[in-house]
Amino acid sequence: MAETNRFMEAALAEAQAAGERGEVPIGAVVVLDGEIVGRGGNRTREKNDVTAHAEIEAIRAASAALQQERLPGADLYVSLEPCAMCAAAISFARIRRLYYGAEDPKGGGVDHGGRFYAQPTCHHAPDVYSGIGERAAGDILKRFFQEKRER
Repeated sequence: MAETNRFMEAALAEAQAAGERGEVPIGAVVVLDGEIVGRGGNRTREKNDVTAHAEIEAIRAASAALQQERLPGADLYVSLEPCAMCAAAISFARIRRLYYGAEDPKGGGVDHGGRFYAQPTCHHAPDVYSGIGERAAGDILKRFFQEKRER
């Protein structure tokens, strides 16, 4: 469990940094052989790119660092349940395990919504572990949106 906490803490730090940039505070890290090989936080506003979600940014960074298209054997830690787009990217990257913090009943695509990995057209489904750092992830999101409303 110590490894899980360390890596989720890194994802939460990426979420916090995204929030400080004015992005929705979601962060992710890709881990391979006990080392972080890719980090990402939401950058959709900064890049004017709807695909620049934390998970995809982390996967892109890991793929670039390792110079490979797919990431078999890698694990992804993300502060919020991935949306359908990110769930698909995780599948296509062949991520081994997905650990996420807070659930997203409105926009999630793993345990909510379309449940991407349960679809017969899904070629690869990672092992999924939810609720890792859930309270901290939820608190970051709540504070961010509360501050937005107060402005």
